[in-house]
Amino acid sequence: MNFLKLFQQFPVKVLAVALLIIITVYLIRKSIKLFFDKTSFLDEKREETLMHFTKQVTKVLGFVFFFIYVLSHFFNLAKFVTGSVVVAGALAVIFQHIIRDYIMGLTYLFERQIHHGDYVIINGNRQGKIEEISMRHLKIRQYDGYLYTVSYSSITELQNGTRGRRRVNESLVLSYKQNPDDVFKVMDEVAQICNEKYGEFLLKDENGVPIESFKFNQITELNVDFRGHRYSLSGLVKEEDFVEAGKKVRYELAMAAYKYDLMMAESLNTSI
Repeated sequence: MNFLKLFQQFPVKVLAVALLIIITVYLIRKSIKLFFDKTSFLDEKREETLMHFTKQVTKVLGFVFFFIYVLSHFFNLAKFVTGSVVVAGALAVIFQHIIRDYIMGLTYLFERQIHHGDYVIINGNRQGKIEEISMRHLKIRQYDGYLYTVSYSSITELQNGTRGRRRVNESLVLSYKQNPDDVFKVMDEVAQICNEKYGEFLLKDENGVPIESFKFNQITELNVDFRGHRYSLSGLVKEEDFVEAGKKVRYELAMAAYKYDLMMAESLNTSI
């Protein structure tokens, strides 16, 4: 009898519900993990991605159910939500970005555009390995070591370089006063040098032939930031050699710019 009275006390009920939610979340995660361990109809990357996403979903849902339970002891939630159109509208406006993040996150996941561990380029200026996939955002570890968090709704462009195909794409931005004919000769030479020195980095077919050798892509962008033109060089390399191949290509470009005294684009800032 004393036990029943103790259980009826609000703090005890809250702790009991919290414990029940924790156990339920644990059992759901454990069941999904066991299911993936016993089956093989999904690849390892896909299973790992779904596990990360499941952890985030169950954590959020657990918190939501817990707060709803606690608030239900202080407010009549049904009347509060249905009886206040203004409040409901305000909440919809406040949480519209969060809802959009969730929807886009589900889209990226179920369309299989991203997997945990993929190397991606986001919005053209952030690149690295995906370390976490949550309901609202991605976390990628950049090559400089920093962990970058980006919400799904802020992603306007996503390039996935995994799936065994990574393309090194490096460039020089040269002054508009530089003769393009001279640059073309130099860049063709750099591409040839890269193929000779770093051919082992290139991705090859079953016959050992490079799928896409290092090549000069000519002028890929005019008047970059009103400073000059972009001359690009690219090549399809193996996943494990992507970072090292990029370093080597950048070195050869820098050396060519020095050797042939190419006119680099300069800042428009003329202040002294």
